Amino acid sequence: MASGPRIGSPAPDFTLPGGILADDTFARSDYTLTAARGRSIVLAFYPGDNTTVCTKQLCSYSSGFETFEGLDAEVWGISPQDVDSHESFARGYDLRMPLLADTGREIARAYGVAAPGIGVRRSVFLIGPDGVLRWKHVALLGATFQSLDTLAEQLSGIKTA
Repeated sequence: MASGPRIGSPAPDFTLPGGILADDTFARSDYTLTAARGRSIVLAFYPGDNTTVCTKQLCSYSSGFETFEGLDAEVWGISPQDVDSHESFARGYDLRMPLLADTGREIARAYGVAAPGIGVRRSVFLIGPDGVLRWKHVALLGATFQSLDTLAEQLSGIKTA
C-alpha cells in the first residue's frame, strides 16, 4: 500500500462527480478539492454503499452534521461506486453529505488507500482551510471507523492552530 500524502503537505487535488441529498432532491455536480478552500474538509474514504460498517460510519457523520458545521468543516464521502449508487444510498439513509464517485480509484491511489479486493481502505483525511493535510487515519482492516468525537477533536485543533 502506498503511503499517500504526508501530514503538513498539500492534499492532492481532484475533481470527482458526486451528489448531495437536500430535502428530496439529489443534486449532482462535480466536486473539486481546491474549490473548497477556506473551510476544512473531511475526506471519508469507504469501501462501499449499503455495507454494514460503511452505513454506520456515514450515518454517524451525517447525524453529526451540525457538529461539523460548527467547526466550519464539510464531510465528503468517497467510494468506488457510481453516482447512481450514491443517490440510492443517500436516499435510503438520509445522508446529508456529498458522496463522490471514484470509480477508477485514481483518487484512492493518490491518497494511498486503494486496496485489492475491497477497492479502498476505510480512511479519513482532514484537510485544513489552506488545503494542507492536517490529520489522517487509514484502517488496516476497516471493521471500525473514526468516531464523530475523534474527528471533532482533531478539527478543533485545526481551527485553533
